[in-house]
Amino acid sequence: MSETGHKIELPASIIIRDLAQMVEKSPIDIIKKLMTNGVMATINQAVDFDTAAIVVAEYGFEAVPVEVIEAVPDEVGEVPMWRQRIADEDQSLLKSRAPVVTILGHVDHGKTSLLDAIRQTEVAAGEAGGITQHIGAYQVEQKGRLITFLDTPGHAAFTAMRARGAQGADVVVLVVAADDGVMPQTKEAIAHAKAARVPIIVALNKIDKPNANPERVKQQLAEQELVPDDWGGQTLVVLVSAKQKQGISDLLEAILLVADNTEIRANPGGKAIGTIIEAELDKTKGVVATLLVQNGTLQPGDIVVAGTAFGRIKAMTDFRGKPLKKAGPSTPVLVMGLSEIPSAGDLFEVAETDHAARAIVTERADVIKKKSQERKKVSLEDLFSLYKQGEAKSLNLVLKADVQGSLEPILGELEELGKGEITVHVLYAETGNIGENDVMLASASKAIILGFNVQAEVAARRLADSEGVDIRLYEIIYRLTEDIEKALKGMLAPEFVEKMLGKAQVLKVIPISKIGKIAGCRVTEGELRRNGKVRMKRGIDIVFEGELSSLKHEKEDVREIRSGLECGVGLKNFHDIEAGDIIECYVLEKSE
Repeated sequence: MSETGHKIELPASIIIRDLAQMVEKSPIDIIKKLMTNGVMATINQAVDFDTAAIVVAEYGFEAVPVEVIEAVPDEVGEVPMWRQRIADEDQSLLKSRAPVVTILGHVDHGKTSLLDAIRQTEVAAGEAGGITQHIGAYQVEQKGRLITFLDTPGHAAFTAMRARGAQGADVVVLVVAADDGVMPQTKEAIAHAKAARVPIIVALNKIDKPNANPERVKQQLAEQELVPDDWGGQTLVVLVSAKQKQGISDLLEAILLVADNTEIRANPGGKAIGTIIEAELDKTKGVVATLLVQNGTLQPGDIVVAGTAFGRIKAMTDFRGKPLKKAGPSTPVLVMGLSEIPSAGDLFEVAETDHAARAIVTERADVIKKKSQERKKVSLEDLFSLYKQGEAKSLNLVLKADVQGSLEPILGELEELGKGEITVHVLYAETGNIGENDVMLASASKAIILGFNVQAEVAARRLADSEGVDIRLYEIIYRLTEDIEKALKGMLAPEFVEKMLGKAQVLKVIPISKIGKIAGCRVTEGELRRNGKVRMKRGIDIVFEGELSSLKHEKEDVREIRSGLECGVGLKNFHDIEAGDIIECYVLEKSE
């Protein structure tokens, strides 16, 4: 904030004490000025820009707003597998789909009540009094457009799904009570949503209560880097009352607005993939699972593989219990026919044959067994090695401390340590013992949990062991920061050199419906590898650098193909292929 002539820059919200310093007056003088304008305030209370502008005007200054530049959240955690699959689709075949929404927030702030209000008043097909059959997801209609809601309130369920690489939501609605404000679980939910890289809309609930204070809550949200749109920020804040069913349509409109500014697309004609929302064993029906289709179109008779479960879909219904003949992207469905109960968050996909499904399940079971035997646990020591291999650029942390007075100096030290080439990203910092939600956040984001003068709950320790999360407890601050500093010193980016694997010449270009163009090639030197990097040359010009989307030999997917053999090559997100082009395949190795 600075003064320029008679102008003074003010933020969207400012504390009385800071405002007094800017105009070089005592806080008492500022409070008196506010009182004459009908505003009661204390020295540590914040006022909005308009109120502050009136005060500074009386001292001869013209208030101008500080330009709000919101920080872009660091990308933490992996991109869900289904999003990766959609990215591999021919972009020209992608179509807009309904946004998928989940609701998070502090306990008792009205998550369930809000979901009920939406379901009862806005359910597609206008069913009065709720729905016929409750499943873990449902759709509502707003001005002729569908919105899909995941009926799993609570960030624990949300993060459990994300930890399995399948986070299905496109938008998070954060419910905050207007009479209570931002609470510890609110901050936790914000951390989970940010780590998942999902846009946040705030539903400011309980505005019908006499002690509701929306402006105070907006100030608290701004402190959590969720600057309200009416304060010059990017976060939509919608006033609602779930109890009185006020603002529900406004909230749905906000969801559609965010969706329109986000690429929410899929290929209805592509391979059917999606996420398991929930599943259970019914005594009469067998395994019953709720699926969210995220790409392609699912139909009865399709052979579905989810985790180590598979089976042919015997019956498929929508959230009202109505039989479905097909389900496209963003559609929640209830299916029967799986061999066993899959886990919530498992990715499902359609296999061509029973034989193919069994092969996928067998391979996955072997991988799971191998991983369990290895007992992978990401510790600071493990991270040291990973960073030296160039597999990460930041250290993700969850910080818990005994009191607020301990958090602040630790955060300050960590901020200083993270100013080098490798960043330190504190996903969540709060007081209290380490619980299961902390572990799930760390698991989903490949983070380490640091505890200062706190304990890890027994259940959290058990979960940390199963999820491979490192919990480190400290009683002296410099010991904590010393460990982090040691890790960072071993995290400098390594130098890599290119190792050529092989070359291939494009003999012909094969157009494939719904996929794009495939290069029919002959390997002339060495070998091509599915996981290698590639560049395509046309004469002396490089026309593509990237990855393979597919590698086939005689219609079979292969991991590598050697010199002298012919193959079909798909290039990720690239179809400008010509006969005569040369494809070079290489890997990057760390130089010694």
